[in-house]
Amino acid sequence: MQNPRDFRFSRRVPEGDSLERHVCTDCGWIHYTNPKIVVGAVVTDGEQILLCRRAIAPREGFWTIPAGYMEERETSEAGAMREAMEEACADIRIDALLAVYNIPRISQVQLIYRATLAKPGVSAGPESLEVRMFRWEEIPWNDLAFPSVHWALQHHRSVIGREAFPAFSNPPGELGNY
Repeated sequence: MQNPRDFRFSRRVPEGDSLERHVCTDCGWIHYTNPKIVVGAVVTDGEQILLCRRAIAPREGFWTIPAGYMEERETSEAGAMREAMEEACADIRIDALLAVYNIPRISQVQLIYRATLAKPGVSAGPESLEVRMFRWEEIPWNDLAFPSVHWALQHHRSVIGREAFPAFSNPPGELGNY
């Protein structure tokens, strides 16, 4: 497949569609621009919650849960685990899907999991200035990076001890075989 940068695009509604798209003026190929999927986790160790102080834009220097964009050919659970490892050198165990946040103004869908540390110990990865386990009353609420971090932490607290959606991907051997 050609690189979309090799095409000359105009914005119009293609035949059979109802939304304006980027359409190649030479061949009619449609370049779909779709929302990004962010995966992350509220990670706990006992009564403490893992937060990462961002070393990158946007919101450098502010605190967040380990989260980031999904990669191609990975499950959302694997993506959340990878992000925790990249940002906090944290080996985590996914417990359940905590929340799904739709943020259309920035074209994101966020899948946030509930997780625990699988092994003790965390340290800053290349995208974090520092990482730390916080008790609820220690969380730096005024220095959280994004509204969805507030939402996820509050939601996590409201469902502690209650049933959540079990983590689930495609059945083994069925990833992408459709």
